[in-house]
Amino acid sequence: MNESDGMHPAGDAEVERLARRNRMLKIGGTIASAALFAIAVGVLYLVIQELDAAEVKAAFARATARQIGLALIFTTISYLMLTGYDWIALKEVTVLRIRYRIAALASFTSYAVSFTLGFPLLTAATVRYWIYSSVGLGASAIASLTLIAGVTFWLGMGVVLGSVMIAAPGATATFTRLPASLNMLIGFGVCAAVGFYLLLVKRGNRRVAVQGWQLRLPGVDVTLKQMGLGAADVCAGAAVLFVLLPPDANVPFATMLAAYVFACLLGIASHAPGGIGVFEATMLLALPGVPKEALLGALLVYRLCYYLVPFVVALILLGTREIMIRAGILRRQLALPPEPPNG
Repeated sequence: MNESDGMHPAGDAEVERLARRNRMLKIGGTIASAALFAIAVGVLYLVIQELDAAEVKAAFARATARQIGLALIFTTISYLMLTGYDWIALKEVTVLRIRYRIAALASFTSYAVSFTLGFPLLTAATVRYWIYSSVGLGASAIASLTLIAGVTFWLGMGVVLGSVMIAAPGATATFTRLPASLNMLIGFGVCAAVGFYLLLVKRGNRRVAVQGWQLRLPGVDVTLKQMGLGAADVCAGAAVLFVLLPPDANVPFATMLAAYVFACLLGIASHAPGGIGVFEATMLLALPGVPKEALLGALLVYRLCYYLVPFVVALILLGTREIMIRAGILRRQLALPPEPPNG
C-alpha cells in the first residue's frame, strides 16, 4: 500500500479502535440500562405484592377535583416552560424567523411523545424534524436545537438538585438516607459542576462534535435563561405529584424535589418509556412516610395528568396539523387553472 492510495494503516487502526470502543460502550450502556430496568421492576413488583388492590383503587378514587385541577395546572406550566427550550434555542441555531406557535407545537409534541414512548433522541428528534423542516429549518440546525434543549433539561435538573440539597439538607435526608453535612457537600458538588459548565461556555470553544455533526452550544446569557426555564420546569413537574399526595402525607416540598429529580434521572438511565416502573419504584422507596397504597394511587394519577393527557393532546395536534397541510395542498391544486388542451 502506498501513499497515493490515500490510506494510512496507523490511522485506520486508530479509527477501528475508536469504533470498537464506541461499540463496547453502547453494549455496556444497553446492558446497564436493561439491568437497572429489571432491578427496578423487580423492586416495584415486590412492593406491589404487599399492597392491597382495593386500597390502591380507593386511593386513586380519593383524588379530589381540586387536586386533579391543580395537577393539570402545574402540568400546563411545566410544558409551557418546555416550549421555552426551543424558543430560546431557535435564536441560537438559525437566522430564520420561526413563529412562537411553531416552536411551541414542535416542543410540546416532541416532549409529550418522547416522555411516553421513550428513546428521546429518536422520538423527539423525529417530531421536531417533521415540524421544523416544513418551515425551512435544516437538519443541522434541528440537531443543534435538540442538543441545546437537552442541555437545558440537565442544567435545570442540576440547579434544582444542588440548590435543594444545600438549602434543605435535613429534608433531603429523608430520601438520601445520608447525613445533612454529606447532602450539603453533594449539593455543592452539583452546583460546582454547573458553574464549571458556565465557565466552559464563557471561555472555551462552544463547538462540539456529536455523531459527525458540528454543533454549537449557547453562550452564558442564553445558558442562564435555560437554567431558569429548566429549574421552573422541574419544580412544576414535581408539584404535579406533590399536590396529588394525601393531605396528611406531611412531605416537605424540598424532599419531594430531591426524590423527584433522582427518580427522573434513574428513569432516564433505564431508557424505559417514561421511566415507567423505575420512577414509581424510586418514589415508593424515597417517601417511606407516605402510605404505599396512597402514594401508588397518587403516582397513577400523576401518570395520567403528566404523561397520558399531554400525549393524547399531542397526537390530536399532530394529526390536525397534517390534515390542515393536506387540505391546503388540495385547495391550491383546485385553485390552479386547467391546463389548455394540446394542439
